[in-house]
Amino acid sequence: MTAHTARTASAQRQEKAHPISADGPAGTGADPAAAGVPAEVTEAAGETGGLPWIEDAGRIAPGDARELSRLFFGRLQALEEGTPAHQYARNTLIEMNLSLVRFAAGRFRSRGGGDMEDIVQVGTIGLIKAIDRFELSREVEFTSFAVPYITGEIKRFFRDTTWAVHVPRRLQELRVDIARTKESLVTELDREPTVPELAEHLGLSEDEVTEGIVAANGYAAGSLDMPADASQDGRRHASGRTFADVLGGPDPALETVENLHALAPLLGCLDARERRIIDLRFGQEMTQSRIGAELGISQMHVSRLISRILRKLRSGMLVEE
Repeated sequence: MTAHTARTASAQRQEKAHPISADGPAGTGADPAAAGVPAEVTEAAGETGGLPWIEDAGRIAPGDARELSRLFFGRLQALEEGTPAHQYARNTLIEMNLSLVRFAAGRFRSRGGGDMEDIVQVGTIGLIKAIDRFELSREVEFTSFAVPYITGEIKRFFRDTTWAVHVPRRLQELRVDIARTKESLVTELDREPTVPELAEHLGLSEDEVTEGIVAANGYAAGSLDMPADASQDGRRHASGRTFADVLGGPDPALETVENLHALAPLLGCLDARERRIIDLRFGQEMTQSRIGAELGISQMHVSRLISRILRKLRSGMLVEE
């Protein structure tokens, strides 16, 4: 769209939406301020479905937003979905009530890591759901209806995204209950409460409380690059070994130990001559020629005997999966 076209479209819209004059709306002679009409509201245009045109809905005061919301909701239900008038009414309701989202999001400021933009965006989704499901026939204030939708959407966001390890929702809620109970008992007892005390206060078994405490460890994960050495005051220094440096690795000797344990009973099943050949070849590391001389047989015969014994041992160590 060119600049000239944009200016023309803006001028046409301004012609349709005439600002309310100082004589009051619709030529009544009343003062707009006395009538409680916000300065941002102009007379209704045809494209708004008979609703007042609001140039900047986000600047409407909360008190005015409540009054205008009733008007817009009443008209929204009568408008056909998908029409420009319906879209205008719905979008205006969203913009007018964004203050509810900011209010609800402020309660989660400490849990959002300082990134309030994401929380507000998620809360706006809850606001849109509330607008789409609200009915004036409920005879309740929209604010009372919308806030649970907004906070519920934000809580769902934290439940699904903030846990480092996914745990069942039951354990996520139990973690919150344990934290609140522990904080209360610390003040009352002047010490950390024990698992039995937490279980008694929560009305749960000790096993359930223990499960909740273990599950709480999955809420946040530490970095392997974090220094592993800590000073006496509990502070970690930037220098020194990290957790990644002290992690153990697989020990190749473990497989050898397993093989020896599996081989021991198989060697016991060999006869005396076969065990002696194995000892001479792999224990004393003698050549096949020397073994033949020791046993009074040829080197070729020794080779055949060793091959037969090894096949027998290998077949016995094979594990069927």
